[in-house]
Amino acid sequence: MPRRKAADRVGPVKTRTHSGCKECRASHVRCDTKKPLCTRCQQKGLPCSTQLVLKWESDFASRGLAFGRSGVWSKTRGQGKQSLRSPAEEQEWCSIPLVQPWGFVNSGVSMFEQPHQVDVASDELNTLVIYDDDQRSRFMNDVEWILPLEVADYGYATPELTAPVSLFPNLTEPGQGRLFEYYLQQVCPRTTASSKSSSPFASVILPFCMSASPTIFKAIQALGACHWSRFDSNYGAIALRCKSEALRDLRYTLATKGSLTCSTDPEVLVTMMMLCLYEIVDNCDQHWTIHLKGAKELIRLKRQQQGVLSRHGGSQDPVSAFAELFFAFQDVMGRTACGEEVLFGNDYWSENDQNIDLWMGCSPELVSILSSITEMSRTRRQLTSNSARDSFTLRAASLEHRLENLVQEIGDVNGEDETLQSAAELKRLAAVLYLHCALYGASPSTPLVVEYVRNIFRLVSNLLDQGSLVSMTWPVFVAAVELDPFDDELWLNVDSGSTVYGRPLVLRALAAMAESSVSNVARTKAVISKVWQARDDDMIKGSPTDTSRDPWKCNDWEWYVAPISTAMSLA
Repeated sequence: MPRRKAADRVGPVKTRTHSGCKECRASHVRCDTKKPLCTRCQQKGLPCSTQLVLKWESDFASRGLAFGRSGVWSKTRGQGKQSLRSPAEEQEWCSIPLVQPWGFVNSGVSMFEQPHQVDVASDELNTLVIYDDDQRSRFMNDVEWILPLEVADYGYATPELTAPVSLFPNLTEPGQGRLFEYYLQQVCPRTTASSKSSSPFASVILPFCMSASPTIFKAIQALGACHWSRFDSNYGAIALRCKSEALRDLRYTLATKGSLTCSTDPEVLVTMMMLCLYEIVDNCDQHWTIHLKGAKELIRLKRQQQGVLSRHGGSQDPVSAFAELFFAFQDVMGRTACGEEVLFGNDYWSENDQNIDLWMGCSPELVSILSSITEMSRTRRQLTSNSARDSFTLRAASLEHRLENLVQEIGDVNGEDETLQSAAELKRLAAVLYLHCALYGASPSTPLVVEYVRNIFRLVSNLLDQGSLVSMTWPVFVAAVELDPFDDELWLNVDSGSTVYGRPLVLRALAAMAESSVSNVARTKAVISKVWQARDDDMIKGSPTDTSRDPWKCNDWEWYVAPISTAMSLA
């Protein structure tokens, strides 16, 4: 019996169901959608699957086929066939931006449950560079020797040591010589922005080590192995062993000789300096501040014995002077973020010295101004009388005037060092920005802040292009936490025609600094990301601070930055 035509049929047209199984759809048969098996699949013994299959219109168009049931045929009269759209027709597509690893800032439940805590461990993988075998080999070639590592017993094949290392009789084991050489070739150059002068960690510390005890060598080896563990995790065990031995010897020396005697021994301060830097490179938690506070107590005892005249460094040996400068600079730069009380005052450098220091990357006068700003910001909200507030305003204006007119000079020893000069200028710009935020209550939307943030990042971008990544931690941090979340566009790149955005630039700079500096970039990046997340969250809820009404209340820096910046190392 012939099939009836569509016009002779009675009742609604039976169409295929949208929930039919995959087997019935492939055979173009109507499925009754029974569960767990439809009738047809049960009779034929077929696997009944309703798995969703994704189809893309572009794939059908490229083969000249219709996409689905549209445009080719219809069961309803009055609609003829529609021609397929030619794949050659011009189509407008949205441009796909270049997506890079630093393009995202992730947040989790802890962001809302613990708003004032920073989880460095979860952010570290997004900060440090994970090396594959080829990258590690290139890095090892830069070190100029490749070491077969045996973690258990320092079982290295004996290499040829360079001439400087052979001058140290305490380096009896081959593995010790390699770690010391790594410190000399890889750690020391990462401690100064100068491209022409040797770091004080080499020029001051190494001559002193020729007659030093084995404790200093253990501390230096611990620092070298800890830094090396960034590129090869196997060195983490060696770093921990060397640190434990150095710490054990240091405790024994302090217990047997006493604090008063140890305060005059430069070896003790140098050992504590290396262990402090170890803790900064390792986790940058509260442990490095323990060495900082211990060194402060020893220096205080030493200065009590020496009297008032020696406080200005008149007869102090260069090793002790550098160690004191190290701890004082670490304290000042770290406390700019959290606003806590400063341990080291301004008597560790000359307040009017404008010559750029190799270790600090700026002039002592700039560091002195930063110390004053931090101390003023800490006591700002304690001022109640009008006279005290007027005095505060005058002093803040004086510091601002000094910063804006500060000319940091390269000494005759360093010659013309443009990299060091740029690093010092970068810190000066960040200091002006920090002053306005900490003392005047400026926020990311303040026009002056917007201007200084762009100037800082232009200089950062130039230094990144030049490969100069040392002495940038503090300026990048200050500018990054003051980025305006409503306006992240910095400038238009004339060469490429693309817009440079603030947050991707910061993350790109931190990723480059992670392998080219001795500071703990993971901790810095975690705090910056936390500030960004808090600002983004407040864009919806509304800002919790209103500095325009009362400048003497909690300002933007105290609300977003200070609570999560305890024990940071930004030197």
